[in-house]
Amino acid sequence: MKAQRLHALAEAYGADLRRWPASERAFAESLIAADPSLKAVLDEAAALDALLDAAPAPAPSAVLTARVLAAAPKARSRRFHLDRLAFYLGAGWAAAACAGVVAGVGLTSELTANERADAVLYQSSLTGVDDTEVLR
Repeated sequence: MKAQRLHALAEAYGADLRRWPASERAFAESLIAADPSLKAVLDEAAALDALLDAAPAPAPSAVLTARVLAAAPKARSRRFHLDRLAFYLGAGWAAAACAGVVAGVGLTSELTANERADAVLYQSSLTGVDDTEVLR
């Protein structure tokens, strides 16, 4: 089972253990130290690595490059973002103004009611009317 895992890792990452994940690298080193005949697995991978390194890198044609660039999504203009930002800033100012009006109306009616009650009580004290009759 461990030898099969070593084969799979060599096929996936090649013969150079530096390209392997650290946990797998330690596994391979300990496995090869325990059974030196498994070094042949890395030798086979090294031969394949050499063949792949010797192969020329394909260069894309001009037609393919043009097709890829034509299919790429177009960059959005910054104007769209500035318009949206201006809208949200205006909406924020409008909401703040509305909240101020609502708070002002609410506080004014509360304060006005208290002032009216104080005025009624004050006038009743001037006229000599009993406070209990005013409060009924």
